Amino acid sequence: MELISPAVIIILGCVALLLFLQRKNLRGPPCIRGWLPWIGAGFEFGKAPLEFIEKARIKYGPVFTVFVMGTRMTFVTEEEGINVFLKSKEVNFELAVQKPIYRTGKIGTFNLYQLTGQLTEELHEQLENLGTHGTMELNNLVRHLLYPVTMNILFKKGLFPTDERKIREFYQHFQAYDEGFEYGCQVPECLLRNWSKSKKWLLALFEKTIPDMKTYRSAKDNSMTLIQAMLDIVETERKEEMSPNYGLLLLWASLSNAVPVAFWTLGFVLSHPTVHETILEGISSVFGTAGRDKMEVSEDDLKKLPLIKWCILEAIRLRAPGIITRKVMKPVKILNYTIPSGDLLMLSPFWLHRNPKYFPEPELFKPERWKKANLEKHAFLDWFMAFGSGKYQCPGRWFALLQIQICIILILYKYDCSLLDPLPKQSPLHLVGVQQPEGQCRIEFKQRK
Repeated sequence: MELISPAVIIILGCVALLLFLQRKNLRGPPCIRGWLPWIGAGFEFGKAPLEFIEKARIKYGPVFTVFVMGTRMTFVTEEEGINVFLKSKEVNFELAVQKPIYRTGKIGTFNLYQLTGQLTEELHEQLENLGTHGTMELNNLVRHLLYPVTMNILFKKGLFPTDERKIREFYQHFQAYDEGFEYGCQVPECLLRNWSKSKKWLLALFEKTIPDMKTYRSAKDNSMTLIQAMLDIVETERKEEMSPNYGLLLLWASLSNAVPVAFWTLGFVLSHPTVHETILEGISSVFGTAGRDKMEVSEDDLKKLPLIKWCILEAIRLRAPGIITRKVMKPVKILNYTIPSGDLLMLSPFWLHRNPKYFPEPELFKPERWKKANLEKHAFLDWFMAFGSGKYQCPGRWFALLQIQICIILILYKYDCSLLDPLPKQSPLHLVGVQQPEGQCRIEFKQRK
């Protein structure tokens, strides 16, 4: 029987020690793997992802990994991990996705306030259709106003259908597309037949109208529309072929969050009588007390009504997206853990905004906390992450804020409003975008005398 030489034993020992030290140095965070291959913790995570994230944080600490559908998602919830998420050069959005999104962001705040007149005019038209009084589900009221306004301003005046049957058809397909978007981006379309059907219907709408959109000019000032500006800065050999896709992406990005933000803002304001009364006093001081006049809204008028913008941002803080994400390009160190390349690094604005260390009394609707933000210079409160961070922030954030501000001003100027149901909780089912309401909430409106 041959004996192993001492030299071989020493070499094997050194290799074993090296592997041990390397493993210790590359110790990953706790990993929730589930029990099914590839699917991992997908079933548990998918039932109520927001609740899953918070329970995992309590159980495993400020950094943990969840394995879902073949993907490792590492969540960071405290300051050191958040700083890595925001500042490290080793983590970023995938360039293939981020480049076109960032380029559309160059539209930014350029001459944004030139749209106030168009927004006011379009909203007045839609408010006329509501009549002098009525009762509606609040989400439907917001959709009734923002769907046509957004279509007619971003793409082409008159694009939104006026025929009742076609309006219902548009509502049905856009809502189906919006509700399934979170899964439609990850799952083969053949498994999501209704979502795929609605996507094709919307793409067909854009394929039919894109040629007219490209040549359209405003009858008032001959200005470009946002879709024209977007197509002008997109650089791709397939721009003509992809134009309907860009149109659908712009439509979804403009409405998917604006509708729930307007819902929550109106809901919170009408649920807090003191805030509601203060806003009405401000509107009366700027525009007068009559509710029938089709008044104009200017940039200066908006600056005189800061509380409305504070209410919108506070509503967004309380109903912020479940996650925003970066991809780990090279291993990064967070606390005592090493996050391997290939992981998706996840930050939850929804739970970050509920940390009392960053937002005192985080569960309360307190619009006055936004006094400290330098909104004149487009700076939000520290640790407010609903729009992302840095150059990869949501490119449509300023248009959405402007649109919702004017919408709320005109509704409360024209109507006395009250909620007929308690404001519902947010649904725990969504990670992407502003949280949706869990149930219905009716609003009664009567024209002010």
